Amino acid sequence: MDYQTPDFIKRYEGNPVVHAGMVPYEAVCTYNAGITRYNGKYVMVFRNDHVRNKENFMTTPAKINLGLAFSDDGFNWEVAPKPCLDETIFNDPEIRRLYDPRLTVIDGKCYLCFAVDTFHGVCGGVAVTEDFSKFEVLSISAPDNRNMVLFPEKINGRFMRLERPFPVYSRGQGSEKFDIWSASSADCRDWGRHKLVLGAEKLPYCNSKIGPGAPPIKTKEGWLCAIHAVEKVEETLYAWHPNWHKIYYAGLMLLDLEDPNKVLSVSEKPLLVPETLYEKEGMIGSVIFPGGMILEDSGEVKIYYGAADTVECLATADINDLLKFVKNEI
Repeated sequence: MDYQTPDFIKRYEGNPVVHAGMVPYEAVCTYNAGITRYNGKYVMVFRNDHVRNKENFMTTPAKINLGLAFSDDGFNWEVAPKPCLDETIFNDPEIRRLYDPRLTVIDGKCYLCFAVDTFHGVCGGVAVTEDFSKFEVLSISAPDNRNMVLFPEKINGRFMRLERPFPVYSRGQGSEKFDIWSASSADCRDWGRHKLVLGAEKLPYCNSKIGPGAPPIKTKEGWLCAIHAVEKVEETLYAWHPNWHKIYYAGLMLLDLEDPNKVLSVSEKPLLVPETLYEKEGMIGSVIFPGGMILEDSGEVKIYYGAADTVECLATADINDLLKFVKNEI
């Protein structure tokens, strides 16, 4: 089925909001950022792939660090003069790189979720900072798990997160049937009480995997959560490597405020569909990967997303339209 982005979604005419040409150090692709408001500023931590490019993509291993940017309005961004984080924070030769950050402010501190590539699997990590120059790593999961996002407040006295494990064998024949789970913690260090939240089979626009996108935002109707969903197609799509056959959409789900393991509704259609050139052509084409949602006092929601694994972009919508959409009323 050919999906389209709904009319109430407005892509920012200045997209992309962050790209490699804005970065004052080595950068090739800048995308999949976490964004929040903190200490009176909009803050972005973005993934920066800084060695591998279109010409050497098939022969050069990825080198990644996390860049930092600030904005007064959420539209116009200034990139800090140097990266804020890389794998050296762990002082562990087992860890190869970290990437795909997500930001959540809880009780006056900024928490950073991220993926970690090790030599023996992919993990999810959580760190905390108050100034973006010093980070304390609180936890690293067992393999294989990633796409972690924290709720912006404790629920029943516990930190809570959404995550996406990789249950390859149990889901059958090596297929990418990956789902969204939850976990909680008393101290943001030791995590447990894992529970399935949403199975990939629940989305009509997904025949593969799903995962959390942006950290949830609190609304009168429930926790509004951006997710990503993957559709495998027969058509060969644009990418810097051969045989790319996946489309990444953004979608929405609504969770109960008191029990976020309870799904109230899920959008039956994608919220954002790759349609523009900067979404369809890049390192990995036809990819939209939401990483941040900010609800303004006006009711406008800023939706930040990585496009084609190459640049960071922005779309806006009214919160009431998003709530109607997730409940399949429009």
